[in-house]
Amino acid sequence: MAAPSLTLSILPGVYTICRLAPDSPLPDWANGGFISITRTVDELSIVCPQVNVPEGVKHEDGWRCMKVEGPLELSLIGILASLTTALAQANINVFAISTFDTDYLLVKEERLEEAVRALGETGHNVMREG
Repeated sequence: MAAPSLTLSILPGVYTICRLAPDSPLPDWANGGFISITRTVDELSIVCPQVNVPEGVKHEDGWRCMKVEGPLELSLIGILASLTTALAQANINVFAISTFDTDYLLVKEERLEEAVRALGETGHNVMREG
């Protein structure tokens, strides 16, 4: 069974993906409308607005974030696969984040329009900003 057509919205702002030591405390600057914090035995990974990150933090700037409009049932199958396959076929790398309610895809800012087009060509709808 094919995944359903999905609606995504582009979040405002530009995001960065940070890597800190696994035993680092949660930093004060990890805040904003959308943040994701994941701690593993290997790292503390933080996605947050690019403007928040101070000098000296290992990070990669220039990401835009698309939210899959939800909430989505956790039992759904193929949601991320349908989105990431469309982007992979367009040769667009993606940083995916899942939450209880939905999924988020980050793509490099300079590839956002191509990502929107690739998703649209596979039946998904991306709502524009503004």
